[in-house]
Amino acid sequence: MTEQNFLTEQFEASRDHLRAIAYRMLGSRAEVDDAVQEAWLRVSRYDMSDVANLRGWLTTVVARICLDMLRARKSRREDPMGPHVPEPVDDTREREAEMADSVGAALLVVLETLQPAERLAFVLHDMFAVPFEEIAPIVGRSVDASRQLASRARRRVQGAPVPASDLSHQRGIVDAFLKASREGDFEGLLAVLDPDVVFRADQAAVRLGSLAEIRGADAVAQTFKGRAQAARAALVDGEMGVAVVLGGQLRIALRVTFEGERIAGIEAVADAEEITAMEVEVLEG
Repeated sequence: MTEQNFLTEQFEASRDHLRAIAYRMLGSRAEVDDAVQEAWLRVSRYDMSDVANLRGWLTTVVARICLDMLRARKSRREDPMGPHVPEPVDDTREREAEMADSVGAALLVVLETLQPAERLAFVLHDMFAVPFEEIAPIVGRSVDASRQLASRARRRVQGAPVPASDLSHQRGIVDAFLKASREGDFEGLLAVLDPDVVFRADQAAVRLGSLAEIRGADAVAQTFKGRAQAARAALVDGEMGVAVVLGGQLRIALRVTFEGERIAGIEAVADAEEITAMEVEVLEG
């Protein structure tokens, strides 16, 4: 058997699995077909000799393609009258009918309300048991932040918002962090930072002068000391975070993760396209 025949056989063996992922991500027959076809084109062009787990690799490829398609759909604002309504599956196509039944139209409608990265994290982890260590590089975030994405999506799917008491508590921690940062209070920063805190920045933030990654409370505190003058506490996709607003425009969003009474992770997002896709609400007071 030639290598090409082997790849074709393995791809066909995974096709239903890939279609199931794409349908849950996209809710559209045409887009599912496009995503799976694009995955095959990438497989046929790629040197697969170093790929030990082809099914896992294909899952990642299809997930990335679907994420790009969701972001493109959102950026085009194709749905001004409301959320995208998933297409019903043609009952004459048995496999697709089974696929639709296993998801449910109501769930697909709820999934359409999620941000693209939230949807991907939830679908891959909760529906296909993909570990967060594999999801994180797909969405370009840390493992903890990817876990938080899925958790937030899960709450929305279940109709359970973040408890106000939790947000209020986290708001106090963020406010203390920003106050210490503005005042150059090194000890105050250490008081609200987990000893193993990790700061990460996307490429757009790096181009603005940030380091890509900073580890440890001392290093993170030193970085933020005397800064945050334009930073405000904010809800970032429904979670407590920070918004940096300059000239009336949101320039950087910080996703914040917590460990008990302290900040365990900070992710700076400055990419304009990703920021546009976010829901950011600057909090008053």
